[in-house]
Amino acid sequence: MVIAEDSVLLREGLTRLLTDLGHEVVAGVGDGEALVETVAGLAEEGALPDVVVADVRMPPTHTDEGVRAAVRLRKEHPGLGVLVLSQYVEEQYATELLAGSSRGVGYLLKDRVAEVREFVDAVVRVAGGGTALDPEVVQQLLGRSRQQDVLANLTPREREVLGLMAEGRTNSAIAKALVVSDGAVEKHISNIFLKLGLSPSDGDHRRVLAVLTYLKS
Repeated sequence: MVIAEDSVLLREGLTRLLTDLGHEVVAGVGDGEALVETVAGLAEEGALPDVVVADVRMPPTHTDEGVRAAVRLRKEHPGLGVLVLSQYVEEQYATELLAGSSRGVGYLLKDRVAEVREFVDAVVRVAGGGTALDPEVVQQLLGRSRQQDVLANLTPREREVLGLMAEGRTNSAIAKALVVSDGAVEKHISNIFLKLGLSPSDGDHRRVLAVLTYLKS
């Protein structure tokens, strides 16, 4: 993986954390331009990383260089997972990042990094093509989405299940959070797929497509 963070202390800390847990960090950079150039160089060598972890705000203006680089990388390298870190929920950036490919994307608040297991699980999930969205990001984006007609047929419980799916939780984790059986969760998810028009032919992607339909509606 490649880590893009202008704070040397945080960048080195993340690198040490991930390598100590058995993950390979091939490069660490301090700005968006360097991130794009580094990934391009690795791709040319046939060594495209599984995932990049990038801060939303990086030099020179510390506004949106990181997320712009992330969006660009998702377009140029569809197989690359992208996990961005932000100090606050920035709806515009989150929406833009989610507007492209439906696989391998994450948006976490930096406070989540302190939860080591959750953070590392998110990195692994995004690297594997899944999603990892901070609960606060989900809450804000779903709050905006609740008035949309495409979601009108979902029950409150189905919305709740979909919100937990957006956080990247497994069926068992959702069942535990809602204090229901795994079978009940599976039934809710099947109903969600049906109501959002996602057919079985969409395969495993249906889970991600359902989440993105919810967030982008």
